[in-house]
Amino acid sequence: MSRALPASSLCERVDAVFDEDGPLARAVAEFEPRPGQREMAREVAAAIEAGRVLLAEAGTGTGKTLAYLVPAILSGRRVLISTGTKNLQEQIFFKDLPELQAALGVPFRATYMKGRGNYLCLHRFDTFRDNPLSMAFVEPEVVEALSSWAARTGTGDRAELEDLPEDLGIWPEIAATSENCVGSSCPRYQDCFVTRMRQRAAESDLVVVNHHLLCADAAVRQDAYGEVIPECHVAVIDEAHQLEDVATQYFGVSVSTYRVEELVRDAERLLAMGAVKADAQDVRRAVNRVQDCGARFFQTLLAVRAGGRPGSGDDRTRVSPESLADAAAPGASFAEALDALQGVVVLGRELPEDVQAIARRAAELRDQLKFLLRAADPDFVYYLEARGRGVFLRASPIDVSSIVREVLLERMQATILTSATLSVAGSFAYVRGRLGVREAEELRLPSEFDYPSQAILYLPARMPDPRSPAFGEAAGREVVEILRRTEGRAFVLFTSYAVLREVERAVTGALDYPVLVQGTLPRTVLLRRFRSLGNAVLLATSSFWQGVDVVGEALSCVIVDKLPFASPGDPITAARIQAINGRGESAFEEYQLPLAILTLQQGLGRLIRHRRDRGVLAVLDPRIRTKSYGARFLEALPPAPVTSRLQDVERFLRS
Repeated sequence: MSRALPASSLCERVDAVFDEDGPLARAVAEFEPRPGQREMAREVAAAIEAGRVLLAEAGTGTGKTLAYLVPAILSGRRVLISTGTKNLQEQIFFKDLPELQAALGVPFRATYMKGRGNYLCLHRFDTFRDNPLSMAFVEPEVVEALSSWAARTGTGDRAELEDLPEDLGIWPEIAATSENCVGSSCPRYQDCFVTRMRQRAAESDLVVVNHHLLCADAAVRQDAYGEVIPECHVAVIDEAHQLEDVATQYFGVSVSTYRVEELVRDAERLLAMGAVKADAQDVRRAVNRVQDCGARFFQTLLAVRAGGRPGSGDDRTRVSPESLADAAAPGASFAEALDALQGVVVLGRELPEDVQAIARRAAELRDQLKFLLRAADPDFVYYLEARGRGVFLRASPIDVSSIVREVLLERMQATILTSATLSVAGSFAYVRGRLGVREAEELRLPSEFDYPSQAILYLPARMPDPRSPAFGEAAGREVVEILRRTEGRAFVLFTSYAVLREVERAVTGALDYPVLVQGTLPRTVLLRRFRSLGNAVLLATSSFWQGVDVVGEALSCVIVDKLPFASPGDPITAARIQAINGRGESAFEEYQLPLAILTLQQGLGRLIRHRRDRGVLAVLDPRIRTKSYGARFLEALPPAPVTSRLQDVERFLRS
């Protein structure tokens, strides 16, 4: 693993790489010296050498990815690199690292890791094919294609299955999820794609993951077969502004209709295959009882949700021990049914490991259900969520700062947290508090783009209050007028679906440009179509506010309908506001406003991604002008000229 490196300091060796006639200049065609990139690379190297935490805000165009990859490679330590988006993860592994391998002349090994659910479980696939009941509901051509691929793939990564649909119905039944893993007792353990990925990572110098895997892995580290990321010495967390949301998701507790359906389905498959012999009838009765009691429990939860107070969120309803009182009896029956299933399996004579795994899953589900029904831990917020046909009862940590500090920062010799948006008004206090960062060096590098000549910020002079019923109609008129001048080529980003629908009605038929709407097609298809059309308009909500790059004239305008304050009706947001105010502090100043500013920076940051990009930024919300806090948003935006006149926008676009 260790590599022989020159004796000079890491900082000196890193600095030399970025010389005008250095290795990068000689080997990378598009390389150009950037002072900010070189400074960040030196600071990253210094943090690694000194074993410190570094908070590095690097504006768009700085070249931050190479600024941390070079010192990571030259450090000679195993470095974990985590990204917020799959796009950046792929760029690092498939583009940046091969270029650096050639440029630096330093041998290193890297592994690209995804969540376990992205990989085929050979044992589950064998079991699936051996079960006539399962095979009866799948087209033979699909199983044939999967079998052929399974025999030749080296990774088992479902992304290789380009000829099969993304929403492949069979995949959840054959994926290598942690709850179905039987570990070293598995008959396919030596061939297991997850085991092989783990082994490759353990032998690598760089391990490239995303925040979802980083947090999911940390959350299951007590399970020897759950974790896949090897021990690393240094962590680089890119797109670190996304880490709190992802950690909130993975360090919570949840029971859902999906989990119960999967447990019942897996148990029924094992019964159908004859994996349970002497005690089959007892197990079958226990499984049926789990199914029936689970159905009654979730029906009761839906009734609880329907009785939720207005303003409790679009799809989430906060709950308490009092509001869950009606679910107590069906919940207790459900817990007893899970307990009975575990008991009958544990008492079974020499049952296979697959069947024993059913017992472990039933016990885990039972324990989590009891925790959720008590709804008593003050560190968690409890809520119901309905998504598609799924019903979820969840508990999420109100504050993840201590969790992030314990499972990430304190386990690493050095940690680099970086993003284009980490500070507010020049201070890192917000991100320090949210991520549990105590001692850290700080670095702020402005964008190297020429915003005064590359962009113009349009703020309409007359718009109704965004809470007014008239706002949606007025927003539609403004969007149409802006897009006529930009000739389409725009992202229109919304904070709610309600205004999106109103604007969609306004632009449909009023414009000669293709209009794409989030939700009508998969996200990747929408982006591909947007890029290829060249003059399209995309109407979208939260998932398009960050992590999306469209370089060139296809994107020449980004319009934001409202200042992106998190909804105070959302249970997690409401609980955080309540907790901060309960400490005698101001949740608006310490949480809501900084988060909204960083979110707006991310949204408008979609526009200028290259030195040659030009375009229009527009914010329709009048509060950016009329409220005292509006100045805080304006200070955080790129230093582009500001106007309320569409004539100025036209003049800029013609220049």
